[in-house]
Amino acid sequence: MDPTTDNAAPTGDPAAARAALEALRAEIAKAVVGQDPAVTGLVVALLCRGHVLLEGVPGVAKTLLIRSLAAALELDTKRVQFTPDLMPSDVTGSLVYDARTAEFSFQPGPVFTNLLLADEINRTPPKTQSSLLEAMEERQVTVDGTPRALPDPFLVAATQNPVEYEGTYPLPEAQLDRFLLKLTIPLPSRQDEIDVLTRHAQGFDPRDLRAAGVRPVATAADLEAARRAVAATTVSPEITAYVVDVCRATRESPSLTLGVSPRGATALFATARAWAWLTGRDYVIPDDVKALALPTLRHRIQLRPEAEMEGVTADSVINAVLSHVPVPR
Repeated sequence: MDPTTDNAAPTGDPAAARAALEALRAEIAKAVVGQDPAVTGLVVALLCRGHVLLEGVPGVAKTLLIRSLAAALELDTKRVQFTPDLMPSDVTGSLVYDARTAEFSFQPGPVFTNLLLADEINRTPPKTQSSLLEAMEERQVTVDGTPRALPDPFLVAATQNPVEYEGTYPLPEAQLDRFLLKLTIPLPSRQDEIDVLTRHAQGFDPRDLRAAGVRPVATAADLEAARRAVAATTVSPEITAYVVDVCRATRESPSLTLGVSPRGATALFATARAWAWLTGRDYVIPDDVKALALPTLRHRIQLRPEAEMEGVTADSVINAVLSHVPVPR
């Protein structure tokens, strides 16, 4: 499929909506090199009305990825740099006194957007971190007792640096559990890094996506049609039981102090469904559950200190669980 605006899917057509969402990869690749798994994860999150935690060192194109996704989906996006002095009202908005009318008016904060990039979320104190909780969970902001609905679609993509912890405020488990997926953004391969430098040598400007050729290939209407199709995707009782068994097995792992909660099981059920639909099926198979287990569950478990000292990771525990839990036939 040629990823151009002319190929945007018509409203309400699930097959065309899938084709439009598949075209996102080719369109985003015009600006971002070699991050297909992250692009897929972001699309899955949009389909499930979830939020994403992006973990990667500085300089791996996390901001560019979100901006490119917004441009290819024709959605509004805003970025907030989380710092120790950031206040909750800097995110959600506040009441401002108007001397001409002698009344207070609400000035919306950057959270009133479709794609919010919360950059280095763990660098701001818990009070400001928690200001996002209502927005993420209820999709609204309450100021002075008045709830104000956020746009739809709405996705928070929060980033954190995996190697620098000085001056940070780690997200508590309750807040981590609100993120549908945790995606790791790796350093590019040697060839991908050569491609990045070659593009810059040819005049690529990450601040000008239109000049890079990024065009809308899907719309919010396509996304809504896709969500309806995902909701109609069949999940057999055996697959449902498999999702539950995988999550329950983490609670029995000797390497963990905290296993996956029922919310995590619900999340894995939803993401496996979205992935099945994206790959062209209207039913879920065990491989869909396995494909989304790591990004859906890795941030919902807590390792024992002694396991960490032995080099055990969240991903290795989940992989061990997947290898031991019986797969339905």
